[in-house]
Amino acid sequence: MSTEALDQLRSQISALSKSEKTELVRELLMSLDGPRDESVEQAWDDEIARRVSQVRDGEATLLSRDECLRQLHERVHRQRRERHE
Repeated sequence: MSTEALDQLRSQISALSKSEKTELVRELLMSLDGPRDESVEQAWDDEIARRVSQVRDGEATLLSRDECLRQLHERVHRQRRERHE
């Protein structure tokens, strides 16, 4: 695509509403992913259902936001140290 064509496209995009831009971005991202794999979609649906059941049945260990962030930061710092050793 030529620079002129890209400039024209950018101009047209800038004239879109926020919701239209959001829809365009969604469609562009989906086009990068390729066709949907229904088996993957089903696997994610099953995993979500499994996790929800664990929470409802009291089988999951839930963390507060602060504790989750603390553990995440700790893990990131540990991995950084390991890479630099």
